[in-house]
Amino acid sequence: MTPRQPVILHVGPLGLCGVDEAGRGPLAGPVMAAAVMLDPAQPIAGLRDSKKLSAAARERLADEIRARAVAWCVAEASVAEIDRLNILQATLLAMQRAVAGLRTPPDDVWVDGNRCPDWAWRSQAVVKGDDKVAAIAAASILAKTARDQYMCGLHEDFPMYGFARHMGYGTATHLAALKAHGACPQHRRSFSPIKLMLDQSVLF
Repeated sequence: MTPRQPVILHVGPLGLCGVDEAGRGPLAGPVMAAAVMLDPAQPIAGLRDSKKLSAAARERLADEIRARAVAWCVAEASVAEIDRLNILQATLLAMQRAVAGLRTPPDDVWVDGNRCPDWAWRSQAVVKGDDKVAAIAAASILAKTARDQYMCGLHEDFPMYGFARHMGYGTATHLAALKAHGACPQHRRSFSPIKLMLDQSVLF
């Protein structure tokens, strides 16, 4: 068997900030974004798209990123903002907040995906950037671990939904719990399954 080759990501210059989000698809909870400026002189091994890492690896790398990055910030857009603005605009808002919260101003901002927020920073979108650019991969990891931690805390308040297992995604278990218990304040009422359920509850 051929040994697996390590993933080599683009490091970039010192003033580069990577941005990524977590939580666009779930039916509940905020959307979170992270901005990370790595130090090219202190590379972090194992960075890649957070979805391709185990939970233990994500947590280990998150600790290392927070300890060794030049600057980092995690921000969110709330469920109320998601319902008011729509999920795309709320995601862009969370990204703006994350970059604005950095203690060191970036020279360039590279965002995972195909569009950037309308902001003052010089920036570019990088499709699949979380598996190409180290700073974006680091942002992916911080956003994912922060949101998972938030959803585990939400599980303590609303254990009937199983948030700690599915993180708010529309799994069969989650949908069954919604049918049994209705929506809680952290459910996104603008999302189709929740909106449909609420509309039906009004009708009957």
